[in-house]
Amino acid sequence: MHKKQSGLDIDSGNRCSQIAYGWAKKTFHLRPAGSGNPLTGLDGAFSNVMDYHGVKVGMSSDGVGTKIELAERTGIYNTLGFDLIAMVADDLAANGMETVNLSNILDVDFLDARVVDQLMEGLYRAAEFARITVTGGEIAELGSRICGWGRGMHFNWAATGVGILPPGAQVIDGTQVKEGDAVVALKSRGFRSNGFSLLRKIMAERFGEHWHEQPYSAGKTWGEILLTPSLIYTPLIVDLLKQNFSLHGVAHITGGGIGDNFARVLNVSGLGARLDRLFEPHEFMLRVQELGQVPEEQAYRLWNMGNGMLLVVPPEQAEDVLAYARERNYSARVAGKIWQKKKIEVHSSGKQPQVLEYELEGES
Repeated sequence: MHKKQSGLDIDSGNRCSQIAYGWAKKTFHLRPAGSGNPLTGLDGAFSNVMDYHGVKVGMSSDGVGTKIELAERTGIYNTLGFDLIAMVADDLAANGMETVNLSNILDVDFLDARVVDQLMEGLYRAAEFARITVTGGEIAELGSRICGWGRGMHFNWAATGVGILPPGAQVIDGTQVKEGDAVVALKSRGFRSNGFSLLRKIMAERFGEHWHEQPYSAGKTWGEILLTPSLIYTPLIVDLLKQNFSLHGVAHITGGGIGDNFARVLNVSGLGARLDRLFEPHEFMLRVQELGQVPEEQAYRLWNMGNGMLLVVPPEQAEDVLAYARERNYSARVAGKIWQKKKIEVHSSGKQPQVLEYELEGES
């Protein structure tokens, strides 16, 4: 299956992101040093970090994406807030930032107060879990500029988060990654908010227009299982930092999979990683891969395949990090280690288990 068959060309997306960021960087000099200009040396990081007279403030923006269609199909709207906050706050956490405020924008074709209420209830529940204040936002009626599935209110939903460093913490930028460090994987609940263009294509081709109504297992439809809300890792990362654990690197595994996202951490150090004990994909991920005959390489490029976040920690702290995570109901395991080779070696466990290799940039 060619990458464009998924409806999402990741390489083109990366190029366009580089173009946009290149233009953004041209504005960095417009603010004097220390008056809100972004820190240098964080190209490719998961969030931006600004310097306000010595105070480091992080900022990140993202959205729910086409996972919204699952809510339209199932009529379940009160879980998307977890996906929205996970996409924004977990990017900030990857740079060591504690998200404190979030502002959101909801673009709709027409207003349905019932749906808006459910969306905002879900956002509240997610903010409560992540310990974030929602400062407000904007609801814009855009008519035919917004479309979707079915006859209900259609919408796009995005947000911007603002974060600060926990007391005593430093910005996590990958420069502290060392050979021999342990890589701890945090298990995901499902597909999070990535790769849904391909998911919807596979489901439609296999089950037809109303694929979301097809039973997946006893009491669950395919629509409900694919709508599984994202687990938010931010509280765990922030508390690890507050407990003085050393996090040398953090990767949020979203679009681009393990290869693209872990590379954003490792390119800085010029080191690579061998990941031979990652979490296995959820059973429904394997079913989707089988239904769509998705090659292993593409599955691990589009989806997290069971691994929502990777932490790089000193080897002597790995077991304590695992214990701390498990006490807080996060599934964690040592998935591999950092090595000198300039590549990420992923031992996959999808429908066609194999060794996937991703070459890295950075210093030799």
